[in-house]
Amino acid sequence: MSAYFITGTDTDAGKTLVASGLLARARNAGLTTLGLKPVASGCETTPQGLRNADALALQAFSAPAMDYATINPHAYAPAIAPHLAAERAGDRLTLAGLVETLAPSLALPRDLILVEGAGGWRVPLNDREDLAGLAERLALPVILVVGLKLGAINHARLSAEAIRADGLTLAGWVANGIDADMAEQAANLACLRRHLPEPCLGVVPPLGKRSPQALAMAAAAHLRLPGEANNALT
Repeated sequence: MSAYFITGTDTDAGKTLVASGLLARARNAGLTTLGLKPVASGCETTPQGLRNADALALQAFSAPAMDYATINPHAYAPAIAPHLAAERAGDRLTLAGLVETLAPSLALPRDLILVEGAGGWRVPLNDREDLAGLAERLALPVILVVGLKLGAINHARLSAEAIRADGLTLAGWVANGIDADMAEQAANLACLRRHLPEPCLGVVPPLGKRSPQALAMAAAAHLRLPGEANNALT
C-alpha cells in the first residue's frame, strides 16, 4: 500500500482536482484506491447529512466503494477555516483524535490511499496544532499542489521549504492551471522546476467547467503516480 498526504500552496490551489485525478489514474490502471478528507468545512446540508463537494469527489474514485463518514469524518457547514468551523460546532479537533479516526482506513488493503488536507500547509487545527502535523504523525510523504497564478513561485518554494523543515518527504509536486490568463506561464514553470528538485507529477491545464467526475478523468491524463515513468503520461 502507498499512502500520501495532499497539500496545496493555498486554498483553491486544486488539491481535490489533483487528488481525484490521481485516484482516477490509479483506478484506470486497475489499482484499488481510497481518498480521505479528514476535515472539511463549507459543507452543504443534504437529506443524508452534511456533505462536502471535495469529499464526494474523492469518494467517487475510491474503489472498492467506501461510506461517506469514513471519507470525511469531520464535516462542518461554515465555509471558514476548519478550526473555527469546528469551534462553532462545539468540537475540538486534535491530531491524536484524527490519527485514531484514520487508523482503520489507513490499514485497509488499498494500492493507493490519499489523505487530503485543508487549505495550505500551515492551516491550524486548534490553538497549538496544525493540520500539517497529521502528515508527520502518520509519516506520510507529501504531494504539493501548486496553483499556477501570480505568486505561485513564492508560495511553492515556501511550502516546500516548510514541508522539508518538518522532516517530511516531498514525494512530488503538481502544477495546476487555475489562471488561464497567467502571464509567462512557461517561464514560471521553468522556474518552479529549477527550485523544486522533487519529481513533477504533472502539469494540469485549465479544464473549464465540468462535473467533478469529468474533471478528475480529464486531470488524470495529465498526471502520473509517484514512481510512474514520465513517458507513461498520456
